[in-house]
Amino acid sequence: MKQKAYLETSIISYLAARPSRDIIIAAHQELTNEWWENRRKRFDLFVSQLVIQEAKAGDKNAAQKRLDILEPIPLLELNEKVISLARILIDEVLPPKAVEDALHIAVAAIHGMDYLLTWNCKHIANAEKEHAIAAVCRRNNYEPPIICTPEELMGG
Repeated sequence: MKQKAYLETSIISYLAARPSRDIIIAAHQELTNEWWENRRKRFDLFVSQLVIQEAKAGDKNAAQKRLDILEPIPLLELNEKVISLARILIDEVLPPKAVEDALHIAVAAIHGMDYLLTWNCKHIANAEKEHAIAAVCRRNNYEPPIICTPEELMGG
């Protein structure tokens, strides 16, 4: 059985974007494309309606590219359990402005994802917050996903 990976919006955005002139972002885009081409088939991929909503924002052509990538990926439900866990994450770990980030984490935890794949290293893939996020999830009877970037999920 394949492991399950929740794709946060930054992954889809990097896949659909024109190559960046910023060398760090360009490297992230390249790593994301490499993961997508060489590793994604080893996982069952999932997103949420929040990813769809975020992907629709901005330039219409870019949004359509993102939506085309998302189209075949199954959606996980944003339900009351997700909202409740996200509220606790905001109350205890993340700043109030990071509601969407808390929702991404909560969706992945509630639905039993093995991984949450993201390039959001400010609030989601943040080593300083990792233990607190995991503690909140476990205290609420959910196993936290491994939160990582595509670079960390390239295999060995």
